[in-house]
Amino acid sequence: MAEIARLSGRSDWIDLDFVERERTPRRLMELGIRLHLAGLSLSNTVRELEKFGVERSQKAVHDWVHKADLQPASGASPDHVALDETVIRINGQQFWLYAAVDPKTNEFLHVRLFTTTTTALTQRFLRELREKHDVKDAVFLVDHAQHLAAALQRTGLRFRPERHGNRNAVERVFREVKRRTSSFSNSFSHVDPATAETWLRSFAVWWNSRN
Repeated sequence: MAEIARLSGRSDWIDLDFVERERTPRRLMELGIRLHLAGLSLSNTVRELEKFGVERSQKAVHDWVHKADLQPASGASPDHVALDETVIRINGQQFWLYAAVDPKTNEFLHVRLFTTTTTALTQRFLRELREKHDVKDAVFLVDHAQHLAAALQRTGLRFRPERHGNRNAVERVFREVKRRTSSFSNSFSHVDPATAETWLRSFAVWWNSRN
């Protein structure tokens, strides 16, 4: 499988402080988390771990990912921020994934999942982004969605409508997210928004680790 080429990736971005009496060696827990976030289904991740003599359930791997509670790192000072949202369907219901991406590095700065998209929720997302990163002097690249422009104006942040160019960074990220989240129903036995958001944050950390 092409995905197994990702076995050689590093795992220093995975924090296993939540582990107390886990019988699985930590290096194999890290491997399981990395493989699942890199694209393997839970069932295929379990099969890969079995090659190392470790037999764990799909639920165990799922729990490792969620207990690790991975978050994109804080402290960036980007010149530009690509800001957008996209629809994510979970169990037939529609949710909105907000993402802020540094177009220079193509890395996630912040991700959130909301049940709808409004100016107020966009302002909430921007407040959280400002708490994590120094974006006061950044230029936000957005499409022509009015609620994005309104929220940026109310928050006192500079922005520029842009359909192509650097804003394509967030579009590339969204394409990969869409590819992965289309299999949510096959990856988790019971998906709720909190579970999905935890996975999305973890995916963002894995994505950033590739650079």
